[in-house]
Amino acid sequence: MRQRIPDKEKAKSLIASSKKDYEYTLTLEVNDNSANTIIRNMYESFRMLGEALLTLKGIEFTDHIECIKELISMDIKTKRPAQILDYLRKTRHSINYYGYLAKKEEAEEIISIAKDFFLEFYKEIERRVR
Repeated sequence: MRQRIPDKEKAKSLIASSKKDYEYTLTLEVNDNSANTIIRNMYESFRMLGEALLTLKGIEFTDHIECIKELISMDIKTKRPAQILDYLRKTRHSINYYGYLAKKEEAEEIISIAKDFFLEFYKEIERRVR
């Protein structure tokens, strides 16, 4: 990671885009054919929130894991431990790099995780960017 100048406008854009993608993904029909797309989209929504945090801090990252770690390190009260976001990252990684074909049940679990976390993270990061 390298130190950069914090970029509030880029962070705002990332936050808005992440929410738009999150909300759209929730409208998709959940089945075996859509499972990979749903998991990828949910991951990207969280990754962008993490990138927004790093951008606000002026930190240039080299790996997506840094974005997810930034979210996990936030002090936000949620229904489940934030470390479960690493499960999302690993599942998406398997899809993208190993040709893993996710099932409907896995997409449903990822949606459940996203619903437990996304809006809480979104609200806090949006508050910080103001």
